[in-house]
Amino acid sequence: MSQPHPAALVLAAGEGKRYGGPKALVRLGGELLVDRAVRVAHEAECSPVLVVLGASAVEVVRSAHLDDAVVIVNDEWPTGMGSSLRCGLAAAADNAATAAVVLLVDQPDVGPETVRRLTDAWRDGARAAVASYDGQPRNPVILDATTWSEVCESAHGDVGARDWLRAHADEVRHVACDDLGSDTDIDTPDDLDRLLATEGP
Repeated sequence: MSQPHPAALVLAAGEGKRYGGPKALVRLGGELLVDRAVRVAHEAECSPVLVVLGASAVEVVRSAHLDDAVVIVNDEWPTGMGSSLRCGLAAAADNAATAAVVLLVDQPDVGPETVRRLTDAWRDGARAAVASYDGQPRNPVILDATTWSEVCESAHGDVGARDWLRAHADEVRHVACDDLGSDTDIDTPDDLDRLLATEGP
């Protein structure tokens, strides 16, 4: 019997105000961050892979390689991450997904093994699981479809699933991923420079 595969939800709608442009279009190692996130999701055997765009959506579609992803444009992206999460989970439901791994486009140190660990926790019965680093819950997160309506109710402004996860802490499994990478995000050009310096040539 084949194992169930979760959908992946790549949140890439922000304008990247602190960075100076949408982080979906930031290039790292010759690859756009949005393409990197989609690749990680596919390598972790997520299906379908859903990408929520907003700011500069037309430019992102033109520049990125998203033919193997389902692109959703969130017209309400200026209101914050919450609307993108709601938009993406609605699309996941439309695609009859049974769970969704939520990936943030600006965390390039998250690889497919991290996603696989979360998927394993979900297959083992967890309604929700989060990657943890130094014992602290971070991203990405996997959410069973049975949580989505409640998650959407609390996802407003720049709050995604955080409030739901905190309110249902007894249902959330923490999955240690320190050995696989980090939750480092790219908010500014200096963040990218630091990441490139640690990765080396």
